[in-house]
Amino acid sequence: MLNLEKSLNGPQLQAVKTVDGPVLIIAGAGSGKTRVITYRIAHMLERGIPQHSILALTFTNKAAREMEVRVKELTGKKLQSLTISTFHALGVKLLREEIEILGYRKNFSIYDETDRGELIRESLRECRIGEGSSIYSLGQLFSNIKTGRYSWKDAPGIAGTAGAEQEAAAYEKVYREYQHSLKVFNALDFDDLLVLPIELFTTYPEILEKYRRRYRYIMVDEFQDTSRIQYRLIKLLMPDPWDKASTANLCVVGDDDQSIYSWRGANYENLLMFERDFPGAREIKLEQNYRSTTTILEAANGVISHNTRRKEKTLWSSNSGGRPVEFFFPLDENGEGDFIAGKIKAHMMRDGLRYDDFGILLRTNSMSRTLEEALLEENIPYKVSGGQSFFQRKEIKDILSYLRIIANINDDINLLRIINTPRRGIGKTTILAISELARTNKTFLWDAMERLCRLPAGMDSPLPAKARVELETFMNLIETFRDRMLGDRKNLAEKTRNLTDHINYWSYLITEYSKNEKIARWKFANIEYFIRAIENWEKKPDTLDTGLYAWLNRVSLITSSDGQDDAPGDQGKVNLMTIHSAKGLEFPVVFIAGAEEGIIPHTRSLEEDAEEGQSPLEEERRLFYVAITRARNKLYITSCRKRRRLQDTIDCAPSPFLAEIPSHLVEVREGDGPVEDPKDAEAFFAKIKKTFT
Repeated sequence: MLNLEKSLNGPQLQAVKTVDGPVLIIAGAGSGKTRVITYRIAHMLERGIPQHSILALTFTNKAAREMEVRVKELTGKKLQSLTISTFHALGVKLLREEIEILGYRKNFSIYDETDRGELIRESLRECRIGEGSSIYSLGQLFSNIKTGRYSWKDAPGIAGTAGAEQEAAAYEKVYREYQHSLKVFNALDFDDLLVLPIELFTTYPEILEKYRRRYRYIMVDEFQDTSRIQYRLIKLLMPDPWDKASTANLCVVGDDDQSIYSWRGANYENLLMFERDFPGAREIKLEQNYRSTTTILEAANGVISHNTRRKEKTLWSSNSGGRPVEFFFPLDENGEGDFIAGKIKAHMMRDGLRYDDFGILLRTNSMSRTLEEALLEENIPYKVSGGQSFFQRKEIKDILSYLRIIANINDDINLLRIINTPRRGIGKTTILAISELARTNKTFLWDAMERLCRLPAGMDSPLPAKARVELETFMNLIETFRDRMLGDRKNLAEKTRNLTDHINYWSYLITEYSKNEKIARWKFANIEYFIRAIENWEKKPDTLDTGLYAWLNRVSLITSSDGQDDAPGDQGKVNLMTIHSAKGLEFPVVFIAGAEEGIIPHTRSLEEDAEEGQSPLEEERRLFYVAITRARNKLYITSCRKRRRLQDTIDCAPSPFLAEIPSHLVEVREGDGPVEDPKDAEAFFAKIKKTFT
């Protein structure tokens, strides 16, 4: 028997007990949203509502599993016919049952991004149209068309351009070919998992009625992140408005202040549409925050109150007081990284925290490399979420693989990675011959390569003469740099730069990204940064061993543990992630890095969203609000005075959002010392901008 009164606060209890009719639950950050949803489902089951009548929708498989586990714990039931799933998983479930009526077979395949890209490329060839746009851009265009977000006339990238009508006609032809090919291959893309159920429901009323009778109680989590097509699917499952015998038992849970996914089709105005489509809906606000101190909540409220298109709410907490929000204005990103790494070390010593108690939040993943280097320098383990670790980027892995082979020629994994990178005429046939010989002789690939290249005269070789020459050239390259790097432990950075030049990696990038030289330049800039990181490490007074093995051991502290579970007694890893990927998470200590104008709010997002008629500044402010509310006890915000962009160093101004945090909550640091708290926040930030730009 559930003891709801003991387990829930007043508004939570009201939300759980209001089962019948349309309900809108406005759940502020850290207000116990998941708790309310799971207790609400358990309460419905206790009331005798059948499991199969309940449908709960959320946005990630992880969230769905967590909800299911919690409901099982509350009820002690197996929940064999309860549906808790993502929107796309629901689409799969419906289509497995009904898709034959649309001309597909039930054993359809679901194409991922790679499969979809290949099919788009094949469709271009079939239509004899060149790749004028990137495959990714075409995929986004096709997705927007399929889901009804745009028409061919107003699609971004086409509308308003010279020759727009001809371009739209050409891409529409490719799109039709793509759709035809999907059906031929009995395959669906991810958009089909939402589009086809709607087609089923609108074309075959009897199928719609079947699912309306089945799912009589529907709950939607993170409602502010639903797209128009997801909202349409939910609305179709509701009884017709003129059906007086049925009630629309729809409960949506969300927070418009945390709507940060417009770039992938989310429409926070669905909250307003819900109120219009379901007049008389009960609205319940959850405003008590169980996560953060009042200082952090006041800071968050101060920022988000500047948005005008929002539902009024004020988060509060019984966790009164709290440490001030600390601003730090380092000279550049190197100072920023040193500050963050130093504070992590200090908190661990002073407060007894674990590494995984820290979250470092970034506006874009491209900002991570200096922070990774700073953490690496202090031997602080970390993991990258919502993006790719700097050391896991292809161009960095390529150069690292060369260095690892130079250090250990028997490293088969890294050897296979670089044997034909950049391309040097060592193809699959040659690699198979090497692998077969190594397998036969139970030896390493390098030994097999030596045997093949040094066969006695007159002996038949399984390799063509050209492949053998290329193989010998490659081996000579490795041997040459082994002598240079292992014979003398000095100037590792310079030798790595010479290696990069020798293999002509820049030309390789230009060839690989011939349609977008900016990508090639960005990747090569990453390699330059990697080499400068080696150089900085060599120059540090406490670096006693500047040899190749010492450097690779430092990198391995991080890369070898990526993705592995923590061992018992381990301190975990610092969480380095984009703000988008931090949504739903919380940490005792949070660092928001790069709080600078042009980064947050991000210039590109403001420009792109403005073109689409969105409210870009308000979404960027919501993103900053989400970042602030990830912190439980302590929040640091860093804003560099200068920042390197590719080959240039630019002056930076603090993010305008910093001035929206009430000044009495803030402690400002320049260098090592605190600055006296300003009484007038506006004047203070005007002074900051004047000083640092």
